[in-house]
Amino acid sequence: MEIFLPELLGTMLLIILGDGVVANVVLGKNKGQNSGWIVITTGWAMAVVVGVYAVAGYTGAHINPAVTIALLAIGKVSADKAILYILGQFVGAFIGGVIVWLAYHEHFAATEDKGLKLAVFCTGPAIRTPFWNLITEIIGTFTLVFGVLSMLSTRNLVEHTGLGQALGPLLVGLLVWGIGLSLGGPTGYAINPARDLGPRIAHFVLPIPGKGSSDWGYSWIPVIGPIIGGVLGAWIYTITLGSFPAPTT
Repeated sequence: MEIFLPELLGTMLLIILGDGVVANVVLGKNKGQNSGWIVITTGWAMAVVVGVYAVAGYTGAHINPAVTIALLAIGKVSADKAILYILGQFVGAFIGGVIVWLAYHEHFAATEDKGLKLAVFCTGPAIRTPFWNLITEIIGTFTLVFGVLSMLSTRNLVEHTGLGQALGPLLVGLLVWGIGLSLGGPTGYAINPARDLGPRIAHFVLPIPGKGSSDWGYSWIPVIGPIIGGVLGAWIYTITLGSFPAPTT
């Protein structure tokens, strides 16, 4: 429970605020309706900051199976613990999706567009070309994992900048903000299998009026792409920056 529960809660917070900002922007009769991509990317960045700060002291706040699997691939987490991380993340993402539905219950009913209802819960491509959609998710998650490992390294965060670990979650949020602004257009930057699949399942099971399909044909891309990208990011960091000796003085 010391891994499962914190990861559940951290991921739940991530989805409440992340899917919540999408709901505010796209659903009908909202005060934030049509406020745009900057609002969505900023809301998701803040969702990451809150989720990571909430549980970083308990689990390191992976709140993303792609991060957990990447760390497993470079020997930073054991397989038995990785399973608990991932289970907590998927359960938390599902619960977060349900909570967003509760918060915006009346606005789902006030929205006719089925695609916008689905967009609250999960990502979809702007242009549906599976190979290139997969590549986009790989690139986005590579950037996330490589960025996190390099930015939060002791060398950068403590020895060089003197900022200390306390600012780590804020820096991760800025990184996610940058990914959303720069790489989010083609696929909506899932970069997190739990963030996409957990709420997608919630969309499938919840009694949302006129909700339409949960788009299962696309659902593998925001799962497989982030896993591949995360592992590549961890491996490349390890054999490049992670292999450099400490600087001499």
